[in-house]
Amino acid sequence: MAQILDTPKAAGPVSDPVTPAERTARRKALLHWIGVHSLGVAAALFFVLPFVFLLLTSLMSDQQALTRDLWPHPFEWSNYKEVFNTPGFLTWWRNTLLYAGLGTVLTVVSSLPVAYALAKFRFRGRHLSLMLVISMMMLPPQVVVIPMYLFWAKQLDMSGTLWPLIIPMAFGDAFSIFLLRQFLLTIPNEYLDAAKVDGCGEFRTLLRVVIPMAKPGIAAVALFQFFYAWNDYFGPQIYASENPAAWTLSYGLESFKGAHHTDWNLTMAATVLVMAPVIVVFFFAQKAFVEGVTLTGVKG
Repeated sequence: MAQILDTPKAAGPVSDPVTPAERTARRKALLHWIGVHSLGVAAALFFVLPFVFLLLTSLMSDQQALTRDLWPHPFEWSNYKEVFNTPGFLTWWRNTLLYAGLGTVLTVVSSLPVAYALAKFRFRGRHLSLMLVISMMMLPPQVVVIPMYLFWAKQLDMSGTLWPLIIPMAFGDAFSIFLLRQFLLTIPNEYLDAAKVDGCGEFRTLLRVVIPMAKPGIAAVALFQFFYAWNDYFGPQIYASENPAAWTLSYGLESFKGAHHTDWNLTMAATVLVMAPVIVVFFFAQKAFVEGVTLTGVKG
């Protein structure tokens, strides 16, 4: 019986599963990815390198600062100790914490009820009130600085203190009211109606329902106000310049730079100490901050 041997078929040419059009599209996508990430890295370096230069210079000796040497040798950690031992530096810290911390609390507490009323209440003149708030945002502070100074310094005799800057924050801030109002518009009215059905008044509804749901917006407003007060130079210059015991870090740093204008290592070290709390606060609160700022533009 003859054996039938299966002979393999001749293999034909294998076609490429990737077409030239797909190959071109992949190449364009790769080039786009490289271009976008290259721009991102360049932008990151553009913002980060000045801080690196600031930090490295603060750790140099006086002879090495602002020379061609870019790396400290040795690291002069004593620069920060010398800055802390500068007369008045801790006082500036205390005043800035009082101004920024107390001012932030007063701004949030006073602005939230107003924003809640503008967002959820229906009353005659509501739109006019909102327009007045927006108008106050557009008013430069330099326009009212003279009458405000005459009121606080001449009528109430509070010049040389930070209270003319702190007390007005207890009456709300236009930008904070507007930002909180935009965020509160994103809270569905059904939650508020359910709370009122359960017997909650407007005040309890604000405390039990609105505030827990508005934490990202409140965090964003608090950070904006804290950063503003921490970096404020114009206000302390107007009201506290005549009293060194009431200076803040922003105003005191200018005096420090004038006294150590040739000691750039000490000036950079003082600048790092002024910037560090703001960077730390934003690092830990950036998630809530970004979420709050993002959601304020959803409705309204």
